[in-house]
Amino acid sequence: MRSLIVGSAVVIAVLGLGLPASAEGALDPLVGSAAQRVALADQVAAAKWGTESPIEDPEREQQVLDGVAEEAAELGLDPEEAKRIFRDQIEASKLVQRGLHEHWRANPDEQPTERPDLGEIRPELDRLGEAILLQLRDTDELRDGPSCDGQLLSAYVRAAHDLTVLHHAGLGRAIPSLCS
Repeated sequence: MRSLIVGSAVVIAVLGLGLPASAEGALDPLVGSAAQRVALADQVAAAKWGTESPIEDPEREQQVLDGVAEEAAELGLDPEEAKRIFRDQIEASKLVQRGLHEHWRANPDEQPTERPDLGEIRPELDRLGEAILLQLRDTDELRDGPSCDGQLLSAYVRAAHDLTVLHHAGLGRAIPSLCS
């Protein structure tokens, strides 16, 4: 797993030094979409709570990754890179789901009282997946460049300011593979 903290990139990213003006904030939409996907894990966790639906669903995950690879190729992206990035998105969602399920087991009074329908959540996950793929395409050159780690850290700080500790961890798990 890549670390977001790479030498002096932290200082450069936090202070906004040494970044071309045109690139500054360029990863914000991509990291913002990843943050929205992490936040949506709450609804997925609630939908699975108290049911036979497991957090781990390798068959469904493979369907998502196969679709991502196909869409990535159509957009001119490397399908294997896109699958790697989306594996991280899926793992981040599962991290949040597991954390919530553990919290609910320990705090029964905070368990969800309503169970959302996964069939209604999946279109939003699909929409975010499409947005992430387009944002990957739009930032392809930047993500291969030397300033990516610093810009990724800056985008993370901006996107994570309203997140809980669990969602910070989820977003931190979702984004390291964005830089090549």
